[in-house]
Amino acid sequence: MIVALAGGIGGSKLLAGLARRLPADQLTILGNTGDDIELFGLRICPDLDTITYTLSGHCNPATGWGLRNDSFRCLKEIRRLGGEDWFQLGDRDLATHIFRSWLLGKGVRLSEVTRRICAAWGVRQRLLPMSDSHAPTFLVTDRGRLHLQEYLVREKAKLVVKEVDLSAAVKARLTPEIPDSVQQARAVIVCPSNPLISIGPILAVAGMRELLAKCKATVIAVSPIVANDSLKGPSAKMMRELGYEVSAAGVAAMYRGFVDCLVLDRSDAALASRIEDLGMDAWSTATVMKSEEDKDRLADFILEQL
Repeated sequence: MIVALAGGIGGSKLLAGLARRLPADQLTILGNTGDDIELFGLRICPDLDTITYTLSGHCNPATGWGLRNDSFRCLKEIRRLGGEDWFQLGDRDLATHIFRSWLLGKGVRLSEVTRRICAAWGVRQRLLPMSDSHAPTFLVTDRGRLHLQEYLVREKAKLVVKEVDLSAAVKARLTPEIPDSVQQARAVIVCPSNPLISIGPILAVAGMRELLAKCKATVIAVSPIVANDSLKGPSAKMMRELGYEVSAAGVAAMYRGFVDCLVLDRSDAALASRIEDLGMDAWSTATVMKSEEDKDRLADFILEQL
């Protein structure tokens, strides 16, 4: 079995390739829920939904999130009534959040709710939230403390980040199915998601980093930083503002202690020796995924090394 740690858009690209290369029962995904937010009385899980929609083939290809050909009539009515509309929720997408919130209100665990949603969308891979507890990520910025989504979406990631507050994740408990999944895996893959706000919250949950450090599986991470920049999203900007080196070597330093190998893009091959000095192997290949073929190629490369 392969276990993959993933955030939303970037992680889902590699997951799509892995899903086409592995039998469904051999891929378990540990999804970030640090970006979960409660709006309009609904629990919204952006990364879990992006993974679900991507693996089901219904994700909006133009945005990398949301549903293909969705409409936004409900959001327009909310705006007309005087409500906030900065977080884009499509009409069909809203059904997912309503269903999730209804079940959570009845006391159903988030992991079970996620299983039911995946089954309804035809996703046969197992998707586990990092925790059944609500563990939102907050950012301390030059304009105060904000929920991650407020920073990313409402403020368009333009504010200066001074601190990533993962205290809710630190207090959370791992979803009970996660330890056995990791211990039984032959490999753990850390997808190319933002190391601070997508992978960071998963690692912050009590016991997760130690679980990875002690497991028998080979732990492989794919750098989301290529040629000293992030391909999408604010990873590079946030790393720079928080004092991290914006490079594949900088990512390796953040994952030191539990990652056995870092996959970096060929353009960063010169960093291999620095990464190896951190106690992990460095494999270079084409990691930029612009097409479905690119996703499959990267998945093949990783699986061939196992």
